[in-house]
Amino acid sequence: MRKLRRLTTGAVLLALAGCGSNAPATTADAGAPKRGGTLKVSYFPDNPTFSCIDPFQVYWIESRSIIRNFADSLTDQDPKTGEIVPWLAASWQISTDGLTYTFKLRDGVTFSNGKPVDAQAVADNATGWIATVKATNGAAFGASYVQGLTAAKAVDAKTVEFRLSKPNSSFLQATSTTNLAITDPAEYQLTPAERCTGKGVIGSGQFVLDHYTAKVETVLTRRAGYQWPSSLSKNQGEAYLDKVVFNYIAEDSVRTGNLTSGAIDIAWPRNPFTPQDEQLIQRTGHKVEQRSLPGVSFTLFANTDAGHVLADPAVRKALNQAIDRKTYAATVFGATYPVVGGAFNSTTPFYRAQTDKLGYDPDGAAKALDAAGWTAGKDGIRVKDGKQLTIDYPTNQFTPGSELLQAQLKKVGINLSLRTLTTAQQATYLSNGDYDLTANYFTRADPGALQFILNPDVANSKALARRSAPQDGVTNIQALFVKALQTTDAAQTKQAYADLQDYLIAAGVTFPLFERVQKAGVSSHVHGFAFTSESFLKLNDVWKD
Repeated sequence: MRKLRRLTTGAVLLALAGCGSNAPATTADAGAPKRGGTLKVSYFPDNPTFSCIDPFQVYWIESRSIIRNFADSLTDQDPKTGEIVPWLAASWQISTDGLTYTFKLRDGVTFSNGKPVDAQAVADNATGWIATVKATNGAAFGASYVQGLTAAKAVDAKTVEFRLSKPNSSFLQATSTTNLAITDPAEYQLTPAERCTGKGVIGSGQFVLDHYTAKVETVLTRRAGYQWPSSLSKNQGEAYLDKVVFNYIAEDSVRTGNLTSGAIDIAWPRNPFTPQDEQLIQRTGHKVEQRSLPGVSFTLFANTDAGHVLADPAVRKALNQAIDRKTYAATVFGATYPVVGGAFNSTTPFYRAQTDKLGYDPDGAAKALDAAGWTAGKDGIRVKDGKQLTIDYPTNQFTPGSELLQAQLKKVGINLSLRTLTTAQQATYLSNGDYDLTANYFTRADPGALQFILNPDVANSKALARRSAPQDGVTNIQALFVKALQTTDAAQTKQAYADLQDYLIAAGVTFPLFERVQKAGVSSHVHGFAFTSESFLKLNDVWKD
């Protein structure tokens, strides 16, 4: 092994575009921050099938947002630049072969129960992550963040070493996430199910997890003596707030009404506010903060298996050209909503805009279908060999604008058949191949997130990954992921992700539909609001007047 390369603050600077606003939501006359008070936040309902507050296991965005404020991580990520900066780790080194990550921990950090956050505690966390992957058969969401991690050891009291079986350029960014937040390793003596309830989950954050009652409420309380946030927080000490209460409300209109009436301080919907609700919030003197969720945009993926209509590249080309993404965004989400620009949302490091390949071109779609032998039928739907051009698109209640998409495709002679799935059907249609088109996304501030959709080696649905492109396309996608991930050369990673994004649109592998934007209604009495790099709620600088 060659000499370890030291990475100092600012050395890992990622290409990042279109971040959106992350400035504190303060008024000009707000004055100095005031201490005290309870912040009330209303979320979309908790996960109905897997309610969990354990950092390593949970994927539910609302739960991860809560976790971010009571459990710190080794590193932090700047939401404006994508830069990885020190947090619990003061510095780090990456071996030139990309297999060893060595972190030097900062002094004086403790969990909220008083135990030290030392090298052994961090190493024990890594051991717990690996064990949880095995115990859950890879179902724990954190499994996607520790690809290749085989072991960790304490070199001395302040130095911990992670070993990987193969290079993984996404691993450093993974250490900044909520899923790899460092907790008291005693929790790993409990079962994964016990940890999901919050039992034994103790972090080193600015707040303490007081209690988590699944589907009802979560309460955080201020931690006395906290003084180790990353440099990305203006407030370098204890939280200004005494307490934060999160509850779960299903109806968007009720959440909005509670905000405008003063019953709550932040209304946090899963899908963006309707234009009407957003106008109501602003008209009553409150604010709407927004930032795109990093990672894979809300994207359509084709079934290219033989016998399916989208196996034909000409039909895939026509599908892409027939989608009016600008009208879709404005109609479903409002006139100011950003238009999707590629396979990733614009806040994702290494994002490369593909807007020139995603333009609305119904004439081009018609020409592509004409050339492929699809002729207009009596009802306007195209026909070939006696069969209508029908695309089967299974949907669920969380698929916005599907009827609008159906109307857009009909204009060029494509019949988009919408099929609402039962719970049982949702569990099997991908593996069975009972679809022509499906939708997916993945939230993470690293483009490596896409491999868990498109790379059959690691994808959450290997069937979807294999069918989303012909075999030569799958091979090409896998090769680009290898080039991007199995290197310590940032320039090579950047170029590989650029090539990947170009290929996905040009070859008709992905059909981005809309940018995924996190919006939050914030009371005029709340100041210092900010998003993390994952577009989660960051409470370090929040206070109430």
